[in-house]
Amino acid sequence: MTALEASGRNAGPAVEQSTAGSRPLTPATQHPRRDGVRKWAEIALFVGPALVLFLTFVVYPVVSAARYSLYKWNGVSQFSDAEFVGFSNYTRALWGGSDPATQQAFKTAYSQPFWEALSHNFAIIGLSLAIQLPVALLVALTLNRRFRGRAFTRVVIFAPYVLSEVIAGTMWLIIFDPNGIATQWTRAIGLDMPAGGWFEDPTWGFWTVFFIITWKYVGLAIILFLAGLSGVSEDLQEAAAIDGASWWQIQWRINIPLIGPTIRIWAFLSIIGSIQLFDMVWVLNRGGTAGQYSTIASYMMQIGFFRSDWGYGSAIAVIMFLLSFVIALAYMATILRRDNANPRKAR
Repeated sequence: MTALEASGRNAGPAVEQSTAGSRPLTPATQHPRRDGVRKWAEIALFVGPALVLFLTFVVYPVVSAARYSLYKWNGVSQFSDAEFVGFSNYTRALWGGSDPATQQAFKTAYSQPFWEALSHNFAIIGLSLAIQLPVALLVALTLNRRFRGRAFTRVVIFAPYVLSEVIAGTMWLIIFDPNGIATQWTRAIGLDMPAGGWFEDPTWGFWTVFFIITWKYVGLAIILFLAGLSGVSEDLQEAAAIDGASWWQIQWRINIPLIGPTIRIWAFLSIIGSIQLFDMVWVLNRGGTAGQYSTIASYMMQIGFFRSDWGYGSAIAVIMFLLSFVIALAYMATILRRDNANPRKAR
C-alpha cells in the first residue's frame, strides 16, 4: 500500500462524516414588507415630481375651467359674486342659448363665430393632411440619399420649426405688409395684392395664414419622416434595384409602407396641433378683424380676455379639451391600435 492510498484510507471516515453532516444552504431571510416599502419609495421618487407637475398644470386648470364655465363671471370681481348659470355658456356657443328672446342675437354674437372658428380648425386639419403630408413625404424621400450639403439642407428645412411663433409671425407680417416684399414681387409680375390686404381679405386671408403655418411646421414632418427612413434596411432597396425596380417603385413599395407608423404618428400630432392652434394665428392680427382665420383658441382668448367673459371663455376651453380628447381616443383606438398592438407588423 502506498502512502497516498494509506492517507486516503485513513481520511475516509472523516470525509464521509463531513459529507453526511452537510446540509443545503438556507436562503437569506426575505422581508416582503420592507421590499414593498422600497418599491413604492422608488415609484414615488421617480414618478412623484412628474405627477405633481401634471396635476398642477394639466388636471387643476381643466377642473378650474370646467368650474368657471358654469358661471357668469367677468374675471375681475370676486368669484364668490359670480352668477351660476349652469350649462348656459355651452348652449350659447353651440346654438345661441335656450331663451327665444335672445337666441337670434346670441347666434350672431356667439354661436356663428364659434362655428366659423371651429370650421377653420377642421379646414386646417384637412389641408394639412392633403398638402403638408405629400409635400413633406416627397422632400423626405428626396433628401434620403447621400449628396453634398445634405446635413446643411436638413438644418435649413428644420429651422422654421425651431423659431418662436412670435418671431416667425412678426417676420411674415413685415413680408406681407402693403409695402413689403410679397407685395413688391406681385406687382413686379403685373399682379396686385388682395384688395383688403393679405391678411384681411376674406378669401386670401385664410390661405395666407395656412401658407405661413405650412412653412412653420412642415419641417417637423420632414425630420420625422427622415428619421423613419433611416431605419429602413438598405438591403431591401438594393435587392429591389437589382430586380429592376425603379426609384419610384422602391419608394412606393418599400420605403413608404415601412414608415407607415411614423406617418400615422405625425398625422396624430398634426390633428391635435391644428385643434389647439393659437400662437401663430394670434400673432397674425388675432385671427383677423372679421375672424377670417380665427381658431377655437383665438376665439376663446378674444371672448375671455378682451370681452371679460371668463365663464363663456372657460366653456370654449372645455369644449376644445373634450374635442381634442375624443379625437385622440378615436384615433388611437382605430388608426394607432394596430401599431400599438404589434409594432413589427404595423405597416
